[in-house]
Amino acid sequence: MTWTAPEVTRTTGPLTGGERETLTGFLAFYRSTLLHKCAGLTGRQLAEVTAPPSNLTLLGLVRHMAKVERIWFRLGFAGLDLPPMYEPAKGKDADFEDLAPDRAEHDYARLVEEMRLADEAVSGAALDDTFTWRGTVHSLRMAHIHMIAEYARHVGHADLLRERLDGATGA
Repeated sequence: MTWTAPEVTRTTGPLTGGERETLTGFLAFYRSTLLHKCAGLTGRQLAEVTAPPSNLTLLGLVRHMAKVERIWFRLGFAGLDLPPMYEPAKGKDADFEDLAPDRAEHDYARLVEEMRLADEAVSGAALDDTFTWRGTVHSLRMAHIHMIAEYARHVGHADLLRERLDGATGA
């Protein structure tokens, strides 16, 4: 049986509320939007290069965002000592380049789990709480803003990749 990315109920970003609700709400919106762009596609489709000469794929985006979630929230903010997500010998872009369509279900599940673990790592923390990452002090607020920007940029890429795959556009 061929695995297919599941349908996702997208959240919406809040139009009112405090800063924390706004930041976490929009992060949830972009997270669910990336998963929505993958819905109904097989591992082979997720790994397909559709806009050469770029090697960007939906599966590469899924793998990249799992890594970025881990870096900013669990390694950076929570200060956990975790192994690299991808084989270091394969280079810093292994998340984009070392794709295996038969592992798409695992990669997708890893992203969903990293999202959950990221939320768990910051629950109860204040947006003004700080951490040092690669010699620079960051606030949890900045980490949320960075992640919203990272997702927004890559969801734009996902729009194009999905349209090139099967013509699906829009929300």
